[in-house]
Amino acid sequence: MTADSNTAGNGDRKTERAEPESLRGRALMASLTVRDVGKSLDWYTRVLGFTLDNKYEHEGKVVGASLKAGDVRILLNQDDGKKGERQFGVGFSMMITTTQSVDEVASRVKAAGGALQSEPADMPWGARVFGIVDPENGYRWTVSSS
Repeated sequence: MTADSNTAGNGDRKTERAEPESLRGRALMASLTVRDVGKSLDWYTRVLGFTLDNKYEHEGKVVGASLKAGDVRILLNQDDGKKGERQFGVGFSMMITTTQSVDEVASRVKAAGGALQSEPADMPWGARVFGIVDPENGYRWTVSSS
């Protein structure tokens, strides 16, 4: 892999580009396998504050749901049990950045019955954050000021 570090004719430095061209993502969606899609749908919408985008049914039963929170998207998928008992959320965490007041979001989460893993706190790099864990599946979330 090489990088182009040439300068433009006017002396301005060109943007360095990897060759071959590197991936340039515009969004990321997480797909989460859950034990009970109904319980998870309730927690992610009522407690964490996502809104329902779409439900997916198979033979009259909800087997998945897509949720959104601003530009953040997640998919909840019902565990079908084919892989036996599984442990979810281990070694995995997600961060949502927001321009909203982190303290107000945390207060709303607590008022809806959510148990924070960590109270809002200022970080050395300037962000204010709090943590919460999906109680049914163990997925860890950090909500951070942007």
